[in-house]
Amino acid sequence: MQTNGYRIIPVNPKIRGALGEKAYASLLEVPEKIDIVNIFRRPEFVEEIVDQAILLKVPAIWMQEEVVNQQAAEKARKAGIFVMMDRCILKEHKAHFG
Repeated sequence: MQTNGYRIIPVNPKIRGALGEKAYASLLEVPEKIDIVNIFRRPEFVEEIVDQAILLKVPAIWMQEEVVNQQAAEKARKAGIFVMMDRCILKEHKAHFG
């Protein structure tokens, strides 16, 4: 996605950085506006991430392939957040934009 012009800010408490960017321990620590949260965690960890996204008023949450949490998705939708589950954002981008 970076090669397509998107900035990716890693959020992972176990790393200092990735993809040439500083990593943050949680969404709440990211010092700038977040346009989309792309979740690569097991489904049982999704709800905490969704709760943080709701607090930050993030407009979209994308859960990667095999990441499905209906309860968290419904919570996000009720908060007005667009939700996509069980899809690869890169594959979808390539399918729509080449």
